[in-house]
Amino acid sequence: MPPILNAQGISKRFGAVPLFDDVSFTVQDGDRIGLIGPNGAGKSTLLKVLAEEEDPDAGEVSKRKRARIGYIRQESTFAAGLTVRDVLERALIAGNVAEAEREGKLRETSGRIGFPETTAEAATLSGGWRKRLAIAEAMVSGPDVLLLDEPTNHLDLAGIAWLEETLRAAPFACVMVSHDRYFLENVATEMVELNRVYAEGLLRVKGNYTRFLEGKEQYLDAQSKLQDALKNRVKIETDWLRRGPKARTTKSKARIDSANELIGQLKEVNQRTQTASAGIDFSATERQTKRLVEFDHVQCVLGDGPTARTIVEDLSFLITNGVRVGLVGPNGSGKTTILRLLREELQPTRGEIKKAAFLKTVYFSQTRELDEAVTLRRALAPDADSVVYQGRVVHVASYAAKFLFTSEQLNQPVERLSGGERARVLIAKLMLEPADLLLLDEPTNDLDIQTLEILEESLLEYTGALVLVTHDRFMLDRVSTVVLGLDGKGGAQRFGDYSQWEQWRGEKVEEAIAPSPGSAAGESTNGTGSNGTGKKKLSYLEAREYASIEQKVDDAEARLNAARDVLDNPSVATDADALTKALQEMEQAQEEADGLYQRWAELTEKAG
Repeated sequence: MPPILNAQGISKRFGAVPLFDDVSFTVQDGDRIGLIGPNGAGKSTLLKVLAEEEDPDAGEVSKRKRARIGYIRQESTFAAGLTVRDVLERALIAGNVAEAEREGKLRETSGRIGFPETTAEAATLSGGWRKRLAIAEAMVSGPDVLLLDEPTNHLDLAGIAWLEETLRAAPFACVMVSHDRYFLENVATEMVELNRVYAEGLLRVKGNYTRFLEGKEQYLDAQSKLQDALKNRVKIETDWLRRGPKARTTKSKARIDSANELIGQLKEVNQRTQTASAGIDFSATERQTKRLVEFDHVQCVLGDGPTARTIVEDLSFLITNGVRVGLVGPNGSGKTTILRLLREELQPTRGEIKKAAFLKTVYFSQTRELDEAVTLRRALAPDADSVVYQGRVVHVASYAAKFLFTSEQLNQPVERLSGGERARVLIAKLMLEPADLLLLDEPTNDLDIQTLEILEESLLEYTGALVLVTHDRFMLDRVSTVVLGLDGKGGAQRFGDYSQWEQWRGEKVEEAIAPSPGSAAGESTNGTGSNGTGKKKLSYLEAREYASIEQKVDDAEARLNAARDVLDNPSVATDADALTKALQEMEQAQEEADGLYQRWAELTEKAG
């Protein structure tokens, strides 16, 4: 069957610099492709080209006859006055879904997405629910391929888990631009990096994000060896050319041409493999005080009367020098409220927040507030052409280059910068302010993976205290030394890492839906469970695994039966190589099936 999407030799440029050049990209049935690359590589533009929202400057994009393409942009916006139902009904009509099927599809999709009420106005929804609605809008008409641009932006951790499960079970193919490494690890079956360091403009590797890193390392190792071999050959040919060979004979002329070709080839490889990275380095003050901030039985209530809502209830928590706090919880649970309390934008309703004297706090806002009318030069250095960085006067051009900005960009207005570039501007401004306490509210949005890794390294080396709000689970796991988990009802609890919090949250959900201890279903003679055997209930993660394991067993059985059919083929039995390969496949399939059956039995017994 032909590919759903087939882009061949496409190029796109804005101004003099090409985003990508002569790139080929195909999407087949069942593909779940993670698309990554540095900021400015053209990932979002490539999605627009595949979605037929933009034309390439060169090359062709074709799609399978009658194929449906769904496209989800980074920012999800809806016209004022439209309800959730209106949005979904319009998508069904645009997708030419039969009228008799529309109501059923609408109910099924809204239920799967989690909308309890379809009469809510779409434009007034929170960022996370608008994102869910945009995904539902694209899915409701049954696309053959879904293109998603940063789909985890604005989703809380529960929303990301939902999206992962939805895409893993989806019947359609998908291409996902994302910098969420755990999301790519859990969903992608193939990875593509769009980057000019590769000879073909991209690197495509079968497997998840971990497998991609292994494939990329192998590729770069091969490139390094090619570069070394070219250097040696060019040195030999250059030495020969310096001896002044006469281009009189055909043989001498051919060698001179070959030498010039080698020199050009080496120059091309060098240009491709030269990469730059942002130099992120937060500075702490020389403060010796150990106790920086202490929450003492803090309560925070927003609103008055019937609309009043308790965001934080009886919170006692100490932030000491060097601690890195990961602040987690569902959307609306109070993460930003705690940051506002720390910044003294809000005062506690009850209790006290004690701060060390002359505490210096630096805040990174998720709203990315920048004056779009000023140039990059003035955004970094408002009053001069230099900045003071770590006690030294540095020219603004040199400081901008540290964050991968060119001298040409210095005089461009901030409004022309991409989301990732704006994030780098804000980080650059923060780095000029030594701090005792860093407050980072969603700093990872729009940053490419390379910059994320550099940001993580900088935060690990930072000697002050840090409070980090992010939906990037990889960063939470790597950076946080303690996690403060909020339950959305005013409660909070301290954990050693993100995984502990996720398990605790799952157990809270189970407790909320479990029968009460006094009911007939919940009675227990020894307090160890309804059946008195002392078995543990499934944890949140185990419950998720249990819900999907039956399908995995069916898939493993199908693979095993297919391997048996191959072995039964007479032509395979008489071909030594084919027989060896078939036996290996049979052994692997049997091992996978046995392991899944064993795990299924364990979970079934525990669910008991």
